[in-house]
Amino acid sequence: MTTPDAPREQERPTTGRPGGEPGYVYQWVADQIAAQIESGELAPHAALPSERMLASAYGVSLGTARHATQLLRFRGLVVTVRAKGTYVADRKRN
Repeated sequence: MTTPDAPREQERPTTGRPGGEPGYVYQWVADQIAAQIESGELAPHAALPSERMLASAYGVSLGTARHATQLLRFRGLVVTVRAKGTYVADRKRN
């Protein structure tokens, strides 16, 4: 039992971007990938890493990586082909 005067351990926030910026982590991950697409680092038709690999690369949960790819699909930046993977959309064709 802790006393009221005892310092509490820092609780990890469920929201917030790296660096303490406000916002959801999945939005930050999606923004990072979107920036790579817009800069040309990820060309049209290029395969994105799997959601598990994205989660590992960005240090987030699998659910967060899934939510980020869902947001990218909603933005029209990527398309997902079932049992094949997620690919950068050809924005000129859309």
